[in-house]
Amino acid sequence: MHAQPGVGTRPDTPVEAEAGEDMNSAPDPDAPRHGYLPASSFRSRRSTLSGGQRDTWERLWPELGLAELPEDYAPLDTAAWFGRTAPVVLEIGCGSGTSTLAMAQQEPGIDVIAVEVYKRGLAQLLSSMDREGVRNIRLIRGNGIDVLRHLIGPASLTGVRVFFPDPWPKARHHKRRFLQTFTVGLIADRLLPGGVLHAATDHPGYAEQIAEVGDAESRLRRVDPGSALPISVARPTTKYEMKAQEAGSSVTELIWEKRR
Repeated sequence: MHAQPGVGTRPDTPVEAEAGEDMNSAPDPDAPRHGYLPASSFRSRRSTLSGGQRDTWERLWPELGLAELPEDYAPLDTAAWFGRTAPVVLEIGCGSGTSTLAMAQQEPGIDVIAVEVYKRGLAQLLSSMDREGVRNIRLIRGNGIDVLRHLIGPASLTGVRVFFPDPWPKARHHKRRFLQTFTVGLIADRLLPGGVLHAATDHPGYAEQIAEVGDAESRLRRVDPGSALPISVARPTTKYEMKAQEAGSSVTELIWEKRR
């Protein structure tokens, strides 16, 4: 199988890209379509799976996971993949899946596609799913932009979640941030009318940028967390978030609904 760098949360498992490879840049909208880069493009420092995680991966990944972009870029048949027709939520950058699992358990009638580049994080989520008997999550190891562009059809998602994406704090790196004008527009295209974009960040500067580009997207309108929405926006507090709060960082929740 092959994997490609993706846009996701700040990793628990540090991984370095080879020279010239940018793991988290927002894409050029005029760039040609591309497939997945080989996993050897990365050097993982602490990515070794435990024996139990490896056994679970080998047993469940063929059914619940995807790591190759189809050559024809056909949108996913989610009804066939999940074995039912249900609202679909895409989570980009699921990390080790703490929020993914908890929110999927809260909403068994929602199907969740979790995207992450780091195999160890996906293996942790897969093991948790197996332990808890959760079956309404599917996993993609790869690039969130590629998934949105090529595997998700227009007006097909009930929700998109982007929790704690890398803030790229240095000014010269802001262009690498995931939630920018192009990406938010792509998300808006993939959402059904009434669908939800839910973002969360603990970086004040990035929160301002996300708010600006989200509010500027004409197909979206900002809503409050207490609004009547088709999916839950109640997130569990993760260990990372608790550490951030202890360090004095506050979390900004940003929620938009696609206009009907």
